[in-house]
Amino acid sequence: EVQLVESGGGLVQAGGSLRLSCAASRFTYDDYTIGWFRQAPGKEREGVACVSNRDGYIYYADSVKGRFTISRDNAQNTVYLQMDSLKPEDTAIYYCAVSYHLLCGATWGLHDYDSWGQGTQVTVSS
Repeated sequence: EVQLVESGGGLVQAGGSLRLSCAASRFTYDDYTIGWFRQAPGKEREGVACVSNRDGYIYYADSVKGRFTISRDNAQNTVYLQMDSLKPEDTAIYYCAVSYHLLCGATWGLHDYDSWGQGTQVTVSS
């Protein structure tokens, strides 16, 4: 089973930037979707962005479109989430996850993701 490890979280002022990393040990299959999710206190986990390894298709939630950028480095088995123009409402624990059967952008389908990282805290102060 693949192991996912997130890093790069921290405390930043509103308007600032952070880059999160999701490092994978080894993927079970060549075709997969990597998703970034977040969960704020008292709220449900929500999808933020995803990328398909097969064709590079990328999808963003409306709440982050134009501010966040997802990218991948296949040689390093790492997916990044560049977060710019951060807002206090972006404060959450951010998770990455892998799905071997869910198409990026089709649905967030939390239960369709096969493995999850432990999460990294992002706090945006006003």
